[in-house]
Amino acid sequence: MDINGDVEEFSRRIQVRFVTKLKSPLKIPSSSIALPSNLTRMGLSALVNNLLQSGNADWKPEPFDFLINGELVRMSLEEFLLAKGISAEKILEIEYIKAVAPRKEEEPSLHDDWVSAVDGSNPGFIVTGSYDGLGRIWKAAGLCSHVLEGHGAVVTSVSIIKPKGMESSTVVSIATASKDRTLRLWKFDAEESFDHPKKIRSYKILTGHNASVQSVTAQPSGDMVCSGSWDCRIKLWRTNELDKGGDSVSIKKRKMDNEDEESQSQGEAVSTLVGHTQCVSSVVWPENESVYSASWDHSIRRWDVETGKDSLNMFCGKVINCLDVGGEGSSLVAAGGSDPIIRIWDPRKPGTLAPIFQFSSHTSWISACKWHDKSWFHLASASYDGKVMLWDLRTAWPLTVIDSHKDKVLCADWWRGDSVISGGVDSKLCISSEISV
Repeated sequence: MDINGDVEEFSRRIQVRFVTKLKSPLKIPSSSIALPSNLTRMGLSALVNNLLQSGNADWKPEPFDFLINGELVRMSLEEFLLAKGISAEKILEIEYIKAVAPRKEEEPSLHDDWVSAVDGSNPGFIVTGSYDGLGRIWKAAGLCSHVLEGHGAVVTSVSIIKPKGMESSTVVSIATASKDRTLRLWKFDAEESFDHPKKIRSYKILTGHNASVQSVTAQPSGDMVCSGSWDCRIKLWRTNELDKGGDSVSIKKRKMDNEDEESQSQGEAVSTLVGHTQCVSSVVWPENESVYSASWDHSIRRWDVETGKDSLNMFCGKVINCLDVGGEGSSLVAAGGSDPIIRIWDPRKPGTLAPIFQFSSHTSWISACKWHDKSWFHLASASYDGKVMLWDLRTAWPLTVIDSHKDKVLCADWWRGDSVISGGVDSKLCISSEISV
């Protein structure tokens, strides 16, 4: 080193030791090394890749993220230590993890109209709902296997029903909600394959809401579904086909099908939860006993399914569009709405009214937020700003911004644990895959 060099050119050096929970060949020796303190995440990532390459000539570089005391580093080491009041005198332990960002964008799956709803909770397929009134099943990017025909208006929400004990069955049930004020229940065989999409009809029509149904979610046991509507009501419905309350209604099928008639039963709600004073925009059912709802009345509520009473009522001062429950202990509540901020609450904490996290990198309304089902930290969000963002609770900045849509994004979900799926006003279902979470 040139000792006559300008002092500014050489930042001071700090002793660090890299540690990781990643398995070989992603492990580097944990001996301490001296680094310039002005290194940022990119420099640290390049350094770790160099060290990995020195022990393995075939190493292909990949991006890493870095944690100090459980927090992701999003500035230079010097700035981070200063901001957190950490001494640079002793050896600093830095944990490296794989960076969370899609490595691949699949070909978009085209719809005839806006894509308003998506569910990726089954690894075998994706369900979408569209403004053309149809639901669709996609086995992979561009490969539509089934079309759900019957709604008379926009399909606003879709939910895969996963009955306990039926995990090995190839027959899958789905609930859809629509602006036509009804919900419909459908069954199809996920193993079937055709040269062109098979059209299917619902086996049950659920009627009782007197305005657009905005959201549907299934009970974890699969016995019931829950809906939220513009009529300010939340309704619970049974899913089994032989529901005592159902009258068999004969409905003419389209002429193009061979059979002329097929019976569809009509179901009535088991119970109605009353309390919201504006549109119920989102419902989720994380455990059998409790339903969570979000509303344009600025509140999030948790309802006891047995008694129909709300046991938690949180206000956030904004219209709320979307809601999900997950994260640590499957207990954190994430919500977004009529401003660009994603808010996260922990109802287990006393004085729950204040969010414990707020993320504010979007520039328009939030249309979707979804927890990763295996990670305590990771969350995906979608917005009318046309972007999907991936978040980690250990930093306030988005991990990555997915820019695959050309217009408002209306819905998003995780799929297969390593993909994010999203739909929007550009009539596309986009799949961003190979994400390390």
